[in-house]
Amino acid sequence: MSEEERLAVEPLSPDELDQVPEQFEDAPEVAAAQAPAKPAGPLQFARMTGSSIAGRDAAPWVTDFLNAAYYRRPVSEREVDDIRLAFAILTTYWYDKDPSRKLRITDLGAFHQAFGSHRFETQDSGRGLLTREQLLDGASRLIGDWFPEAYADDARRGWGIAFETEAAKAAYDPDVRLRLAALGPLTPESAPLEQQTWHTYPPVEMPSAEAVVGALTRPETWPDYASEIGRFTPLHAGGLADQTFEIEVAAGTESGRPIFTRGYVTIANLNTPADPAALAAYFDAIEEGYVKYGDGKPPLIPEDAEPVVGFDLVTHKGHFMGNGHNRLILYSQGERAWVQAFGTWDPMPWHIDQAYRRAGRAAQHAFWGQGDVARLSMLHQLAERIS
Repeated sequence: MSEEERLAVEPLSPDELDQVPEQFEDAPEVAAAQAPAKPAGPLQFARMTGSSIAGRDAAPWVTDFLNAAYYRRPVSEREVDDIRLAFAILTTYWYDKDPSRKLRITDLGAFHQAFGSHRFETQDSGRGLLTREQLLDGASRLIGDWFPEAYADDARRGWGIAFETEAAKAAYDPDVRLRLAALGPLTPESAPLEQQTWHTYPPVEMPSAEAVVGALTRPETWPDYASEIGRFTPLHAGGLADQTFEIEVAAGTESGRPIFTRGYVTIANLNTPADPAALAAYFDAIEEGYVKYGDGKPPLIPEDAEPVVGFDLVTHKGHFMGNGHNRLILYSQGERAWVQAFGTWDPMPWHIDQAYRRAGRAAQHAFWGQGDVARLSMLHQLAERIS
């Protein structure tokens, strides 16, 4: 077995992981400027775990906190907004304390002081678990007594953070998180079309096309649509065009032992009714490609559908699915509106393919709505939020 194959099927030991820097810098290569970016190798892929705001020495206690807040609960007792709340507590604490640094093992003491007593009482929660009330009570001690009301206030919540005032929210600079992300180059698919994977997911019905447009064009609200297994956090100020998102994904959530990883995508090729010809051409190209290279189940978009919005989410180096991009399309049929995801990907390198087969495939499909499990699907969470 080659070294690359070993890394794909075996987790890195702590000693091996410690030898990998937390951030990678690409060596300057003049000749490579015109060539497609190569996917991340096994070691860089291994580093893309968890969240950009947490260092690897914080990963154990951050994971334990998220498990106590949500993932160790029985599935029947889970409320998706509780995991959004738990992430908001972590992210708000990080931002309020010092957004120029990642969370570290040294932050464990503050969380233990705020939430520790609840972890061991059993009257209101199972041993080692945290109820929503306990999460809010602990956050008040950790961050400030203003946090519960701020989290519940759309005007003071954005980018997955609760702000003490609306002015504080308006002053937020998303680039502080981008600087921790060590963003790599874009990696769109480049293999011959017949070698690429063309895959779509079932469309998810929305309350209205107007409500979807209003939600998606405000990227700071995307963390509000996070599901049990995935969340998008924007890394730039402004609207949807050219926006970059950090994606945090959890696989194996039903077991109560989730595996966390992350990737980055940037919005490209945004098409709206402002340019009807470009919008129609975008939808026609998707349909043509799907019919020719997809799974043989045309049409992708119903013949009586009216295109509303379509855009690409192009991967950056280190993405957990390698080189490619997803598309999100919104179309209407009379009074009904639908959002659908459709992806195009290069053949996966060995190490990414093995990880995807073991932990990622089911989560990826459920996240975009396959199976109609609302707690797992971002699109279902979007539909519920804007209803």
